[in-house]
Amino acid sequence: MHHHHGYTWLGSGHDLLKDGPRRPIHPDFKHSKVVPLELAHWLLKPPAFIQGTWTDPAQAADWFGTRAREHADSFASVHDRAPEMLPAKVQGAAKAVAGGEDVVGGWYLTGQRFLSVCLIGCGPHRLPGHLQKAPAFTPGMSASKTALTCASERMFLLLDVLADDCQRWSAA
Repeated sequence: MHHHHGYTWLGSGHDLLKDGPRRPIHPDFKHSKVVPLELAHWLLKPPAFIQGTWTDPAQAADWFGTRAREHADSFASVHDRAPEMLPAKVQGAAKAVAGGEDVVGGWYLTGQRFLSVCLIGCGPHRLPGHLQKAPAFTPGMSASKTALTCASERMFLLLDVLADDCQRWSAA
């Protein structure tokens, strides 16, 4: 059954400039909490990074909005702090999740920090092809069992990603 996993990252905006740990082939990727360069690569991270799993688009969007609202007073951009911006983003998130799409929210915060709130589709993920395997999921499944099920699939997916990366590097 199609579902979405929620992920957040709050850290230094400077960490976003370090590409290495944001790529699956990098030795620090697995334990780095910084946002991967490709959003679908969140699915390759350890299950402990998953902050929630939803089959209902409204519940997923509500979680997305709650995480963003926790930091809204610190948004660095006046545009992002406008009262109508976040509700519109949450409404768009609900529509995107209903369509099986990923949702990403990224905001620079005061103090040179960056907040990322992501909802990543799983079962199957729409793009790219190496993430198309659908882990088993049923509504009401415990978070730990969901994470374990998806983790088993991610182990094989990571091997596919690494093989693809190695082929690209050797062809270059």
